[in-house]
Amino acid sequence: MSFARRIVVDTGVLVSAAIRPRSVPALALEKALLMFEVCACTETLAELGTVLLREKFDRYAPRAEREAFITGFGERAVLLAVTQTVTDCPDPKDNIFLALAEAAQAELVVASDPHLVNMHPWRGIPILPPAAFLVGIR
Repeated sequence: MSFARRIVVDTGVLVSAAIRPRSVPALALEKALLMFEVCACTETLAELGTVLLREKFDRYAPRAEREAFITGFGERAVLLAVTQTVTDCPDPKDNIFLALAEAAQAELVVASDPHLVNMHPWRGIPILPPAAFLVGIR
């Protein structure tokens, strides 16, 4: 069993960090990577790739930079297998982040998705938007 502090960061925070490097989500991701093991699974990494490589983000950052972000995040994240199914979130596609948090025994989830943030706390796990994470977690 790991005694490292683990967290989960949702796709919305990651996308914002990738396309706006000086934004609050980018600062939250930087803090998360410095202070915690940021956990991911194959499903969350696949979603990041699918979302971040959409054409609509071309105007914010070149595709090559977004691809580099995905690769870099994948290399820094702790990849975990998620075997349990969670169905608590009103948006079914967000349940993977809850299942990942449970599998990781995460200390918290950093999320910009209102479906997740509105569940705070979930099964004793805080779900914080990036700004609250920046000011509230040490």
